[in-house]
Amino acid sequence: MKKLILFTMMLISGMTAMAQQPAEIKFDTLTHNFGKFSEKEPVVNCTFNFTNVGEQNLIINQAIASCGCTVAEYTKDPIKPGEKGQLKVTYNGTGKFPGHFKKSITVRTNGKVEMTRLYIEGDMEEAK
Repeated sequence: MKKLILFTMMLISGMTAMAQQPAEIKFDTLTHNFGKFSEKEPVVNCTFNFTNVGEQNLIINQAIASCGCTVAEYTKDPIKPGEKGQLKVTYNGTGKFPGHFKKSITVRTNGKVEMTRLYIEGDMEEAK
């Protein structure tokens, strides 16, 4: 009898855990192109908008850029299911050679897909 009760309790708790879907981040876009900008004003910014389309709170654990010239800012607070959030990215081309660039930002979350890669690119033109 004890085995039957234990088995039933394990089955119910397993089904409950399976019924809840994890958090899931969905970005409006994964790439931002700054286009052409002057070396005279080498700092450009963009914002990646996202939504938690899962059923649990979404937590961004980190957002790491591929180089020191790019910085990502994001909320440390949990994002509730259905809520929107923003990840702000700044590229600083000061001291960089003019021309085309492409950088990545790796976003790690507690979501269904734990890692998402965002990209920024553009063409910094030589100051005249």
